[in-house]
Amino acid sequence: MYIEQQLITVIQQAFQQNFGLAVSHTDLSLQPTHPEFEGEYTFVTFPWAGRCQQRPEEVARQLGHWIKDQSPLISDFNVVQGFLNFTVADRVWLKQLAVICKDGQFGFLPSNGQRVVIEFSSPNTNKPLHLGHLRNNFLGHAIAEILKASGYEVYKVNLVNDRGIHICKSMVAYQQFGQGETPETTGLKGDHLVGKYYVQFDQVYKEQVASLTQQLGDRERAVKEAPIFLRARQMLQKWEQGDMVVRALWSTMNAWVYQGFEATYERLGIAFDRTYYESQIDLLGKQVVEEGLLQAVFYKKQDGSVWADLTGEGLDHKLVLREDGTSVYMTQDLGVADLRYAHYRFDRSIYVVGNEQDYHFEVLFKLMRRLGRSYTNNMYHLSYGMVDLPTGKMKSREGTVVDADQLIDEMVNVAAQYTQELGKIDDIPEEEAQQLYHTLAMGALKFFLLRVEAKKRLLFDPQASIDFQGHTGPYIQYTHARIAAILRKAQDAAIAYEGDILERHLALQPAERVVMMQLHKFPKKLREAAEAYSPAIIAQYVFELAKSYNRMYGEVAILQEREPMLRTLRVCLSATVARTIQRSMELLGITVPARM
Repeated sequence: MYIEQQLITVIQQAFQQNFGLAVSHTDLSLQPTHPEFEGEYTFVTFPWAGRCQQRPEEVARQLGHWIKDQSPLISDFNVVQGFLNFTVADRVWLKQLAVICKDGQFGFLPSNGQRVVIEFSSPNTNKPLHLGHLRNNFLGHAIAEILKASGYEVYKVNLVNDRGIHICKSMVAYQQFGQGETPETTGLKGDHLVGKYYVQFDQVYKEQVASLTQQLGDRERAVKEAPIFLRARQMLQKWEQGDMVVRALWSTMNAWVYQGFEATYERLGIAFDRTYYESQIDLLGKQVVEEGLLQAVFYKKQDGSVWADLTGEGLDHKLVLREDGTSVYMTQDLGVADLRYAHYRFDRSIYVVGNEQDYHFEVLFKLMRRLGRSYTNNMYHLSYGMVDLPTGKMKSREGTVVDADQLIDEMVNVAAQYTQELGKIDDIPEEEAQQLYHTLAMGALKFFLLRVEAKKRLLFDPQASIDFQGHTGPYIQYTHARIAAILRKAQDAAIAYEGDILERHLALQPAERVVMMQLHKFPKKLREAAEAYSPAIIAQYVFELAKSYNRMYGEVAILQEREPMLRTLRVCLSATVARTIQRSMELLGITVPARM
């Protein structure tokens, strides 16, 4: 039982014995004691003054005296107005530490039998992954790991948008300007090569729209009638009709992109249990549309396009199939929802998609309910804010994105510079040093993009993300490496830090108590993160744990401690912090090094 639960039970007993009140467990809560006061937990008595017919301070004093006398949990208390602050007994913290040391799965919950499907990444095959994709991938992976640790059976899936007008834009530009280029002849990764033509299409398209607008005096018409755009629309129709030439080019260019994606995913440490391709589920979506027409969920206009009327629910009319019979994103998502449920019979289905698609998912879920899908209430859109640069919003078609591969390279270079300046890895072989630089770069990237709540828009600062002294991944990684060095020295000195410390009456220093309380919070923070789908909770927790340990490191002797049992205690505490940091960072997809 957690200390908080035990303490609340004792407070219940204190109310009964001192004031004759039968208080429900759910009516009582504790909060962390404010740092300027002594203690770890605070109980607020203001709401109870009326029922006890006493001033809040007197209620607090009576409760405090009774609990200190009757319960071994508490060694002392203090009252500040109506705030009752409890100091947990040293032996209680020592017992908690011993439990954590012996529990190989501390904080991780057993299976609850529930299946969760998490869709994330979802790239288009017309461009390489960029900074915005990184936040998506890191969020999806971290939430999957957090839910796994919380007892769920988790499946990570990727839906690749490999067909549609945007893909045809790259294909048309390649046909017109490519001159047979390949990744091999250019030395470019396949996704970068295809992305180059997506940008080129947009440049030509803008020029043609501007020219046509001058000729016609009608920009709206020019946008629709620009020659290169008409070619892309014609190519999409040919693709849907199964034109062999178009399909061959499409297969070739997509294959280039997939090779590029796989290389980037490997660098990011991202993998999936299943990958869906829009081209393979296109017909499924159209079948759902036909079903919806029969049920009058959808209606067909005179031009042949199919729509849903959502005005009765405060929305508008939503297109689900174009007049030429080609699909839109909504068509795809209607089909893949059915397919995914058939594959997994999920209890929850989570879509990790940016907040620019909030409306899309609101409509999707409403349509699935109208279609009578029983699983719709288990579908959830995890919406997250966009990632901006100091120069503003990124735009793929204009080529103003931060390419993921280039960003990783830049971060690795910065990590190498910082590490070399510290001068602590001069004796590490070059291959190991390069791996360390990559580990630090990924730690910096992932932590910076995960430490902020997903719904918030984020301004990315590469230099700030890799600061070894700030609120960063490398700061936490460095803390782990520091502890690893202590444990190596302890092993060399034959200090057995897994020894039994329960029978000893050791007096803890304030800094040690803070670290132990941070360790005690881990299971609760894991549950909170799983319930809120929030890796930021774990990121903030592990940062606070590292910070509290470094404070303890500066205030008390560890290996230099002369008292053997205190030395053993502090080495044991250090080892437990290292293990908890490692586990917490693993939940975020981050590796912690043993040396740096």
